[in-house]
Amino acid sequence: MIPLKDDAPRYSTPYVNYFIVALNVLAFLFELTLPRLNRQVFILQFGFVPARVTALLHGAHSVRALGVLLPVNESAVLTVITAMFLHASWLHLLGNMWFLWIFGDNIEDHLGHFKYLLFYLCSGFAAALLHTFFNPGSPVPSVGASGAIAGVMGAYFVLFPSARVLTLVPFLFVFFLWLPAWIILGYWFVIQFLSGAATSIAYSSQTGGGIAFWAHVGGFVGGIVMIKLFPSHRRRRFRYDA
Repeated sequence: MIPLKDDAPRYSTPYVNYFIVALNVLAFLFELTLPRLNRQVFILQFGFVPARVTALLHGAHSVRALGVLLPVNESAVLTVITAMFLHASWLHLLGNMWFLWIFGDNIEDHLGHFKYLLFYLCSGFAAALLHTFFNPGSPVPSVGASGAIAGVMGAYFVLFPSARVLTLVPFLFVFFLWLPAWIILGYWFVIQFLSGAATSIAYSSQTGGGIAFWAHVGGFVGGIVMIKLFPSHRRRRFRYDA
């Protein structure tokens, strides 16, 4: 199921959402300017490598990831943020940005600009935390905004469960259906959970980066929890029941 648009109203311009999308696109365009070997090194340095963080907690000074010796210091924690703006392919980037475009504006409208940015980054940290818990020794860098975006989707699941989402459903023939958001997002979460149970990382042959399914689960659950802790910057004008 591919969401195309939603009908939940918003009352402000999602400047932060636009900024995040633009920053991700610019970062990927920069990746494309790098020679293949340099790009692989770039992904290793700025992608999130769970083994690097685990080694830091154990007091190690370096860790080998995919044949490259990476230094281990406090900057390894910052890769949680840098990895949110890196992507393995155009398809990876466009898929992530499409979901963020559809669901992020309403969460920014609910939280306000600054709190939305903070919420987005915290969702990324929640995603990285669960990914590391299940893959503490993984030397494979995970990249992509999908963990943070999963947090946005978890928040949408809580705030707008009855919002209708125009969805493309490819099943023998292509159908376009208006479905409740809780069905779309609940289905997505189940798929991520089952995928995470089957395998921790889907490898990318293009960059050596990876997509961590448990990061999606962690981000989604983190978003559900945190949206209740982040107060709305304004009173909702009405309860969305459509």
